[in-house]
Amino acid sequence: MSSLSTPDSALPLSGAEAHSAAVRRRERRAQWHIAFLLVFALGPLVIYPLVRLVLLSLSGAHGLSFHAYGAFFGNPDSRGVIATTLWILFLSAGLASVLGVALAALLFFKPFPGARLVTRFLELFVAFPSFLVAFTLIFLYGSQGSVSIALQRLFHLQAPPLNFLFGIGGVVLAEVVFYAPFVVRPTLAAFALLDMRLIEAARSLGANGRMVALRVILPLAWPGIAAGTILCFLLTFNEFGILLVLGSAHLVTLPVAIYSSATVDLDLPTAAAGAVVMLAMSLSLYALYRRVNRRSYGGARNVN
Repeated sequence: MSSLSTPDSALPLSGAEAHSAAVRRRERRAQWHIAFLLVFALGPLVIYPLVRLVLLSLSGAHGLSFHAYGAFFGNPDSRGVIATTLWILFLSAGLASVLGVALAALLFFKPFPGARLVTRFLELFVAFPSFLVAFTLIFLYGSQGSVSIALQRLFHLQAPPLNFLFGIGGVVLAEVVFYAPFVVRPTLAAFALLDMRLIEAARSLGANGRMVALRVILPLAWPGIAAGTILCFLLTFNEFGILLVLGSAHLVTLPVAIYSSATVDLDLPTAAAGAVVMLAMSLSLYALYRRVNRRSYGGARNVN
């Protein structure tokens, strides 16, 4: 009789019910964690500044207005700045991507003594600030750099032979040197997921190295290579330090133009409009990177 009078809440839960209750508790804790991050971390550090940036770009003399966007896109200088930005972006990121893929292929398929050390150095290299690379190039290859002075004395020249850094040549060189390692790591990860039996089978059937690379390796590894390339484009697009150090007065890109509008011209709405345009382009590249990266890992799981 006492067992019949026991309330339902006092009865022990079955294994499935206990598991469901534990899952619900974990979900509630995860929701509280997300709410905490939104309120105390993302809110004041990310969301609020972005909202203020958008509102500033829409501010006008009589309330909300698109005048800043009209001034930004209607200015011929702005169109020239966007064209310069895209030209440097495709030139620098394209060369850095080709160099990064080639270097990753060399390290993975043609290992040499010290290849592991080179790989570790490239991993450490991505932690360096970009302007440090720019100053290093100036100390080496600037008109008064050690290499330039050495060549001048060696060949008894009247003037230093190297004088190309402060302009598009120096900017492209610095960005290629700095951002190529960002392509190496994802490409190495893509190569590590390859089924080497397929490569050996292609070689046993008489395929040469070029055919193996084009017909076997690239089709299988292209999601990882594409993810690294898109990441390189994203980082190069947002580069500021190298441009500030090596860019000349005639080489104005979108980040530099935004900085000048805010600090020199004191035109905050136009600077905010340019920043919103740049943010939209960056988020588009990031969304493409996430999509390709998911496809890369999804393909790896399917192979495994």
